[in-house]
Amino acid sequence: MITVESVTTRKQQKEFIEFPLRLYKGNPYFAPPLSMDERKIFKQSYVYNDCCEAVYFNAYRDGVMAGRISGILQKASNEKNGEKQVRFTRFDVVEDLEVARALFQAVEDWARSIGMEKVVGPLGFSDLEREGMLIEGFDTPATFEESYNHPYYPTFMEALGYQKEVDWTGSHIRVPKDYNGELDHLADFVMKRYNLHLGPARNTNDFIKRYADGIFELLDKSYELLYGTVPFTEGMKKMMIDNFRMVVDVKNVAVILDENDKMVCFGLAFPGIADAVRPSGGRLTPLALLRLLKALKRPSVIDLCLIGVDPEWLNRGVSVIVSANLMKMLQRPGVLYADTNLNLEDNYAIQNQWKRFDEQKVKRYRCYVKQLT
Repeated sequence: MITVESVTTRKQQKEFIEFPLRLYKGNPYFAPPLSMDERKIFKQSYVYNDCCEAVYFNAYRDGVMAGRISGILQKASNEKNGEKQVRFTRFDVVEDLEVARALFQAVEDWARSIGMEKVVGPLGFSDLEREGMLIEGFDTPATFEESYNHPYYPTFMEALGYQKEVDWTGSHIRVPKDYNGELDHLADFVMKRYNLHLGPARNTNDFIKRYADGIFELLDKSYELLYGTVPFTEGMKKMMIDNFRMVVDVKNVAVILDENDKMVCFGLAFPGIADAVRPSGGRLTPLALLRLLKALKRPSVIDLCLIGVDPEWLNRGVSVIVSANLMKMLQRPGVLYADTNLNLEDNYAIQNQWKRFDEQKVKRYRCYVKQLT
C-alpha cells in the first residue's frame, strides 16, 4: 500500500532530508548537498519564506519510505512573469511509477487548491538552488551545484503527463592543444579600446566588500530574462555572501571595471568540492573538512559559478576577458578541467563562449511542465 504524508514532524523532516542519501548510497555520481543547508528549509527564518510558500511530502510503500517531493509557490516569479504556476523540487523516488504518481498527485492537488494552472520543475526557490532533471550523462559525476537522478526518472515524468519546458547543458572545458595565447591578445585589445581594467582585491573579504553590491546589481540586469530567475532579495544576498566566504579565492575571479570603476563584467569560479562532501553524505565531519580544505587549496576541477555581463556591453567583446582569465586558471598545475555547470541551451552568448575552449558536452538537464487546466 502507498501512502503520502505531509511533512510536519521532526521525524518526517529527517526522513525527507536523508532519503536521497539512502537512495544513492554508494553511487559515485551523486553529490549530496550540505545537510546543514537542507535543514534550514524547515525553519521559520528560512530566507525564502518572505516570497514563497512550500509544502513537503513523504511517500511510503508498505510503511517504508519510498519517495519525497516538495512544491513551491514562488510568488516573485509568478508576479514577474504573469503566471500561475507551482514549482516542484527535491523529487526523489524508488523505481516505482505508482509511488511517483502519488507524490505528484499531492503537489498537483495542492497547486489546484491555491488556484494555480500548471506545475513546472525541478526548480528550486530561486536559480541559486539546484534545478533540472538529468536526462543525459548519467555516468558523469554531478558537481556540488547540480542534482543527480536515476535514468528512470525522465521515463516516469513522461508517463505522468509532463513535457519539456527547457533544457540546460553542461560541459567539461579544457585548454585546446593548439592554444597559443591568442585570448590574452584579444583581451588586452578590448581592455585598451574601452579603457577597462581588472578590479583588484587583496583577499576574499576585500573582494566581497568591494564588489558584492556590483555583482548583485549586474546579476539582476544580465539574468533578468533568463528562465527561472527571480530578483535578489536582501536575504538571498546575505546567504550568497556567506557562501562566498567559504569558497571564493581571488585567484578564481575576474571583475572588469570601466574608467569610472563601474562593473561591466565579472566571472566567478570555485574549486570543485563534490568529492570532498560525497563520502560524508553532505555532513561536515572532521574528515570532510580536511577534504574540503584540500580541494579549496589544490583543486583538480574548477566549477564555473556565475558570469555576468552588463547588457550594454554584450556586443563589445568583454566576455573574451573572462575567457582569457579562465584559460589561465585551466593552465595551473593539477587542474584537469572546468565544469561549466548548467547553461540554458538557448543562452547562445554563454554557449558560444565555450567554443573558445576544448569543449565536451557531458550532460543535459530538463525542466518539465504539466498544465492543470
